[in-house]
Amino acid sequence: MGPTARSRWTRPALRNRGSPDPQVLSRRTHRRGARTAAACGLGLAVLASCAPRLDPDAPWSASEFALLRSLSPVAAPAPNAGNRFADDPAAAALGQALFFDKGLSANGQVACATCHQPARRFTDGLRHARGVGEAPANAPTLLGAHSVPFLFRDGRKDSLWSQALGPLEAEPEHGFDRMAAAHHVAARHRQAYEATFGPLPPLQDSTRFPAHARPVPLDRGHPHDRAWQAMAHVDRAAVDRVFAHIGKAIEAYERKLVPGPAPFDRYVAAVLRADPAAATLLPTAARRGLRHFIGAAQCVTCHNGPWFTDGAFHNLGLPRAAHAPSGIDVGRSLGAQRVKEDAFRCGGLHSDTKDCPELRFLNPRFADFLGAFKTPSLRNVETTAPYMHTGQFATLAEVLAFYQSLPGTAEVGHRELTLSLVAQDIDPVEIIAFLHTLTSPLPDARWLHP
Repeated sequence: MGPTARSRWTRPALRNRGSPDPQVLSRRTHRRGARTAAACGLGLAVLASCAPRLDPDAPWSASEFALLRSLSPVAAPAPNAGNRFADDPAAAALGQALFFDKGLSANGQVACATCHQPARRFTDGLRHARGVGEAPANAPTLLGAHSVPFLFRDGRKDSLWSQALGPLEAEPEHGFDRMAAAHHVAARHRQAYEATFGPLPPLQDSTRFPAHARPVPLDRGHPHDRAWQAMAHVDRAAVDRVFAHIGKAIEAYERKLVPGPAPFDRYVAAVLRADPAAATLLPTAARRGLRHFIGAAQCVTCHNGPWFTDGAFHNLGLPRAAHAPSGIDVGRSLGAQRVKEDAFRCGGLHSDTKDCPELRFLNPRFADFLGAFKTPSLRNVETTAPYMHTGQFATLAEVLAFYQSLPGTAEVGHRELTLSLVAQDIDPVEIIAFLHTLTSPLPDARWLHP
């Protein structure tokens, strides 16, 4: 994270996905309307809520016009110098097979697609992802994951290919190990692997390559770690190379997951070409919600760019979820340290580039990292509940209610000082109506199954 990153951190992430509760919002809107009418009737002149409703079709200013242009359309993934196979069709085909392969798990029942289900926009709808066990956080969508410099909620990985390796060895997720993964690839995917990456090492030699082995730095007594440490350095390097190639193939597949244009994209295209029919492409409430989103509500400060995320990390002072695991998650502080130490990071032995500007200036001791988590994309947010990294909120209505009240204090670190309330006179129903227009068709059907 470069020295300029702080300047982007001026507004917290509106981590919303899911559907509003119409009854709750209707009651809230009715009560607010009643209070507003009473206040205006009493002649309280300077109440903002007494002002006329926002004109959804007012002319866009030059700055708003430029902002709309920056939000749409979604483009194809940019080249990734860290993975020379990122756009290799053979690697993508192998990655697709690996993504749906349940054999890459300790119990033979968990694939990447178990938690990243295509029909759910590559999430699973659970507060905590469930693999061989229960993970401490929910599964974020993979759509748009290529667009940010750091992956996972705490940013502990810095590429899609290295991110794909983390769940494979995470005990609550796949519960697997890199040695077993290499054996599985040799048994099930040898031809495709060797056609893409070259010959596999002689994994059939069990004196050199045991059935299970991986480094477990925090538990040197773990049987996988003991087996790993007993291997020759050259053999460990060979297995790491196969493991890295597994991740690079999965990234090549995940880069194919580009959704079709959303209603919002069609609206922006019409606005940019001065089409008089533009207003017919979104409901009135959604057009008002868009103006709130890029205007007074300031959501766009963090949710910007075509994927509606700045890729940065923010401490929102979220309430602790009743179902959250014990202990305190320090967020980006630990994630920044972990990515700098990661063997599969940019510039590492298995990276295809040494140019790593995001890591060059990354300081894990940066005070604002404490308790901060990554801004999620809002694309398809309607369909990817629950919200926040441990599923604190079940609906978008709950998310907006949080931003309009900001209850409690940060569990660790401090809530960002620039975080301000979304004004009560901004109707959350309209913002949610706008968020619904970010729902896109699924990617090409050929990438949605094994």
